[in-house]
Amino acid sequence: IDIVKQKTPPVPPDPAPAPGPPARRQVMVVEDNALNMKLLTDLLEVHGYRAVGAVNGREALAYARLQRPDLIVMDIRLPGLSGIDAIRVLKADPDLMTIPVIAVSATRRAEEEAAVRGAGCDDFLVKPFSVQGVLATVARFLD
Repeated sequence: IDIVKQKTPPVPPDPAPAPGPPARRQVMVVEDNALNMKLLTDLLEVHGYRAVGAVNGREALAYARLQRPDLIVMDIRLPGLSGIDAIRVLKADPDLMTIPVIAVSATRRAEEEAAVRGAGCDDFLVKPFSVQGVLATVARFLD
């Protein structure tokens, strides 16, 4: 009697899971002016980022330690701990130093920009800023 061996067809691999939406990059906006905070957070949200806010340097440091945002947009003139001092603390902390920081100021004095860059910020925007300028700067660090 001839026994015909039947070959078992190969089992196809499980289909790859459908990709979900890309993870939204988190940007912390540190701004004590409510109107500027709303403008920046709304702008970032509309363009696909997840924006969170802090109103002073101490709050920004606490949030950064807990949540590790992908980018920080930091006003320089803040109540209590200034933006420059908060940047110094962030950039001195081994766990936080790699988070890019974009400093924001209402003045374009060379000595202020030098102090901010000396504190370790990664870029500098001057108010009033353009929508395209903010988005292009953020995209350079996150996209």
